[in-house]
Amino acid sequence: MMEEDNTETLKHANAEFKKQNFKQAEELYTKFISSCVQSRVCDATKLSTAYNNRGQIRYLRVDFDEAVEDYTRAVQADSQFEIPFYNRGLIHYRLGFFEDAKSDFQQALKLNPDFEDAKMSLQQTLLDQQHKINRRY
Repeated sequence: MMEEDNTETLKHANAEFKKQNFKQAEELYTKFISSCVQSRVCDATKLSTAYNNRGQIRYLRVDFDEAVEDYTRAVQADSQFEIPFYNRGLIHYRLGFFEDAKSDFQQALKLNPDFEDAKMSLQQTLLDQQHKINRRY
């Protein structure tokens, strides 16, 4: 029974997320995640998606630390899900943490070699990292 209620919560959260009702979506993702953590019976993919999407909301709000935390939890829940690696890589890149960004983008590509955005982001990271080295700062 518990698992079913929870699935409804996640569906509702995803619907609100699509409608860009981020405050509502974030509350529902948090409710879903808490219930998962308490019951310890959750589909890894669903939990990972909930963390990833909540991370997206926090990213849009420029709460980078919280977003990175959610992306990290997403990959801990399901290490085969490439999207949170990519999303976390984007934040690391924006903050200038090129090594971390590089390793996140590489991991995303290992999981999905056809992930075009990850390929482009990795190339950009390597370029910027090289520029930084050339400028010696």
